[in-house]
Amino acid sequence: MTRKFKWPHLYLWLVFIVLYAPIIFLVVYSFSAGTTMNNFHGFTWSHYQDLFADSRLIAIFLDTLLIALLSSVLATTIGTLGALGINNTTRPVARNTILSLNNILMVSPDVIIGASFLIFFTALKIPLGFGSVLLSHIAFSIPIVVLMVLPKIQEMGTSLLDAASDLGANNWQLLSQVIVPYIMPGIFSGFFMALTYSLDDFAVTFFVTGNGFTTLSVEIYSRARQGINLEINALSGLMFLLALILVIGYYFINQYSSRHRAAARGRRS
Repeated sequence: MTRKFKWPHLYLWLVFIVLYAPIIFLVVYSFSAGTTMNNFHGFTWSHYQDLFADSRLIAIFLDTLLIALLSSVLATTIGTLGALGINNTTRPVARNTILSLNNILMVSPDVIIGASFLIFFTALKIPLGFGSVLLSHIAFSIPIVVLMVLPKIQEMGTSLLDAASDLGANNWQLLSQVIVPYIMPGIFSGFFMALTYSLDDFAVTFFVTGNGFTTLSVEIYSRARQGINLEINALSGLMFLLALILVIGYYFINQYSSRHRAAARGRRS
């Protein structure tokens, strides 16, 4: 029995090749003994050794990671509370208006958002640096978290909350013991999406960084303009590995949450 050829499968493979071929190209040449990407000159770890010996780049990486973690935690907290507030809005017009304003921030060009933040910080005489980058990353991550958490809240319905209230749960117990555990997969999704957006953001960060502070994306752009340096390839390989670990971690967390919810439903039935 022969399998029928499916064009969608070919299209899917072509998309994956286009997306991953440049990344694989960068990673492969990070192990090249040469100084250019014209030819592979033999295997070496020297570019990774140079990378770990570059104290400036390591400091920038740690600053970028700190910005990403802080902005993701704060944006996840604010976005989750915002999603709960939107879900509790009883007037359809008000709810749709808030959601529309949230979605506008998702589709607005990063250049416009970055320029707006620059004008805002300049008008308020807020110095550009760590604080301005952190505030900007929190701001553009909140709409992402809202869109991830809100469907889980709507999926929960009101019967579960009514049952908990009938058993004597107060508002804090409803939030901490019923709502948050149920929507935790959405919260994790929002956190990981916010973390990813923060790590790879360039356009917004480029506008709001000061002279004494920068992030990896801006630093890589600055170095790439000066010429090819395979140390950047090594850094790209490590960043790709970090992103892969985050995706795998999110997958296992999501699987654990699904099994936990299935077991809880089995016990209730």
